[in-house]
Amino acid sequence: MLEELKEYLKIFTVLLVEDDEIMAQRLSNILSFYFKKVYHSRDGLDGYEDFLSLKPNLVISDIEMKNSTGIELVKNIRMIDSTTPIIILSAYSKEEYLFKLINLKVNAYILKPTTNKKLFTAIKEALLSSNNVKLKLVKDTFLDMQNSLLIYKNKEISLRKKEKYFLELLYKNQNKMTSYDLIQDYIWVDKEMTQNALKTFIKELRQKLPVQIINNIIQEGYKLIDK
Repeated sequence: MLEELKEYLKIFTVLLVEDDEIMAQRLSNILSFYFKKVYHSRDGLDGYEDFLSLKPNLVISDIEMKNSTGIELVKNIRMIDSTTPIIILSAYSKEEYLFKLINLKVNAYILKPTTNKKLFTAIKEALLSSNNVKLKLVKDTFLDMQNSLLIYKNKEISLRKKEKYFLELLYKNQNKMTSYDLIQDYIWVDKEMTQNALKTFIKELRQKLPVQIINNIIQEGYKLIDK
């Protein structure tokens, strides 16, 4: 199974959040053999910052860490992102953890120590469930994250990196408004996002789209048009 996974996983990135340096090094070595890139954060606070800036395809996190726990990390991620798969690795099997994480849509909860087979089975299931579908933005309009395409009926439109992530962010917040602050953190990250830069970006994206799907909430942010 692992040899078959190697070809599949090489296009994906993973964020490992683990405060035990020995465990983190061991897992990083294993994961780097399969994944395109392995990022490492030492606690939930750094993990959330890295999630925003690096946009990994998968998150693997411990629970009990200094400064910020894995549960707090998952809560923060799920506030802005309901689709990125998350796997929890923990030495604890407390029921309170399990109930909280189930409600937060964690894909797998694996007890330490684990085997490579158990870990990669969970990884395969998590990534297959999240990457085999295209994201439906509105009627007849889909976002293909893997190929950076917007698909409208039978027409494909190539997207730049920021355009792809912006539409993904609107999708993940489709039932609510996406604020300017969140766009700054998720799209511009460490660069300053001026209002002029954002307006130019939105204008150019709208011109590229075959159908109008972006609604501007004046002085607040954006959301997908309800259709």
